[in-house]
Amino acid sequence: IIRKERGINMFSENFSKKLRNNVGINGLISTLIGLLILFWPGRTAQVGTVLIGISFILIGVSYLVSIFALMNENPWSRFGHLLLGTVYLVAGIFSLINLAAATATLFIIIGILVGFTWITEGFVSFGFVPYSPSKPWTILSGLLSVVAGFMLLLTPLWGAMALWTLLGVVVLILGIFKLIRYFTW
Repeated sequence: IIRKERGINMFSENFSKKLRNNVGINGLISTLIGLLILFWPGRTAQVGTVLIGISFILIGVSYLVSIFALMNENPWSRFGHLLLGTVYLVAGIFSLINLAAATATLFIIIGILVGFTWITEGFVSFGFVPYSPSKPWTILSGLLSVVAGFMLLLTPLWGAMALWTLLGVVVLILGIFKLIRYFTW
């Protein structure tokens, strides 16, 4: 019985050390990413665009290669893979050729998508008003969501840049808290 208890204690100590180290590493990475977003927002966004571009190229190539594995499949399926592969490949190459334009385009698309999401969320909130225990807060939340969504749709690039900066602040704060947690563990 004593051996089993020691084994459990050793397991729990090892797990605790690993968990503590993971919190520390996560905190360090989060702090660095937050600082990069805040002090080099354009370059950090371009790095993200490069990663997305490389991913698109790899996805496109995999779709194009899969055409040869689909020899016995429906011709429409093969055409779909050809079309998807080509679109992914062209999008990936475009993003790597003109990094500044691709980054701005990505920010605009994100701004538009978030704007539509917020508007939708606002109207969904309005639909829940009859069932909500706090009707005024639900209405206010829906109204703010719709207004913020329309503001983001009117200026998607500026809005996405503001969201990028907010992301940097949040990631930096979370990283600092995780580092504090690591050092006080």
